[in-house]
Amino acid sequence: MVKERARILVVGGGYVGMYTALRLQGRLKRELRRGDVEITVVTPDPYMTYQPFLPEAAAGSISPRHVVVPLRRVLDLCHVVVGEVRSIDHAKHTASLTTLATAEEGTGPTQLTYDELVLAPGSVSRTLPVPGLAEHAIGFKSVEEAIGLRNHVIEQLDIASSTRDPAIRDAALTFVFVGGGFAGVEALGELEDMARYTTRYYHNVEPGDMKWILVEATDRVLPEVGPEMGRYTVSELRRRNIDVRLGTRLESCADRVAVLSDGSRFRTRTVVWTAGVRPHPLLAATDLPRTERGRLKCTPQLTIEGAPHAWAAGDAAAVPDITAGDTAQPGGPGKETAPNAQHALRQARLLGDNIAHSLRGEPLETYAHRYVGSVASLGFHKGVAHVYGRRFKGYTAWFMHRVYHLSRVPTFNRKARVLAEWTLAGLFKREIVSLGSLEHPRAEFELAAGGKPPTDPTSDPKGSS
Repeated sequence: MVKERARILVVGGGYVGMYTALRLQGRLKRELRRGDVEITVVTPDPYMTYQPFLPEAAAGSISPRHVVVPLRRVLDLCHVVVGEVRSIDHAKHTASLTTLATAEEGTGPTQLTYDELVLAPGSVSRTLPVPGLAEHAIGFKSVEEAIGLRNHVIEQLDIASSTRDPAIRDAALTFVFVGGGFAGVEALGELEDMARYTTRYYHNVEPGDMKWILVEATDRVLPEVGPEMGRYTVSELRRRNIDVRLGTRLESCADRVAVLSDGSRFRTRTVVWTAGVRPHPLLAATDLPRTERGRLKCTPQLTIEGAPHAWAAGDAAAVPDITAGDTAQPGGPGKETAPNAQHALRQARLLGDNIAHSLRGEPLETYAHRYVGSVASLGFHKGVAHVYGRRFKGYTAWFMHRVYHLSRVPTFNRKARVLAEWTLAGLFKREIVSLGSLEHPRAEFELAAGGKPPTDPTSDPKGSS
């Protein structure tokens, strides 16, 4: 039994936020129905995005609707608030938040009081002061960015097919990806595969006309799958005529010219930035302890150090890796768990259990997860994997990638829909339609009504019309 009425505030609706609230729903179902416990989830979006499926959504293998999980349907016993927490005063147990109605009301941010705090705002793209980056690049962390990038790539083929200017054609068919981690390599592999297939429907664009360039500042890609599989990945990408530049940085992308640290210059209309992430800015607007890298200092029980009734996990949390001394584990003493989905999912379940234990006066559990491995897709029927010390590549790794993520995507509804789409994709041809108008749905009507479209194609930094 819960000793007294508890108000639980979950900040963030991503992996950790959704799975923690879902776990609490199950553990505290009777208390929630009696009104002894209240769970509020504050999230900028009313859905959780399963990010490992973003590359396939960008390639058109999965519908974007099936990459997201509606929070209100899953968290039916929780109060879901679409908004953003701006600051937290844990000493007073209050959070300042804005909602979609805040601007209309004109009353400013509202104050929300809580008894237990779960901080899981996730991370944001880590950018560098590269000239032109903010104006011309696009990230790859949200479903909107994934679909926007798909539309943009297909649009570049349309531009190349219709122009007579060699410079414009060359820029349209040059695609620069910055960052050799999972996001960059998988996005590049899937989109190159999709674009190469799409060229068969263009009479004057051949796969060899396109330039795909991967820029990575270190000397390896996909460090999570190990050096051997990293080298295989580079070989596989280069075999597909993808220009992989290791030990190279993007110096500038101003005026739609990508300038690399090795002196190379490419005219391009596409720069995709996937060079890492950083903690969410909200963490700096709290009175909670943080590490030098800006993540919250946590204990192995997922509590925040020196802050009773405050919890964190996932990208926002620096959780000690108590298995780091194991010879089967990467790292060593003093290391923290990696900010990846594998840890986030497991931490969220334990976090939900520990909050329930705390409310009932029971001892807390300690987070310890042995390294399982990693899988990555490099396009259709191509992939790499390093699982339980064994290495796989090609079709086997690609199949393992699909099976693993199908088992991890939340809800049976989403599993069935994704599986159905994969099955249909094996029976029918790829979809190659670009719905660029989704980005500006009122443009045509405004033009018909005598106004101006909201975006001038000649000044659109992403090249989308």
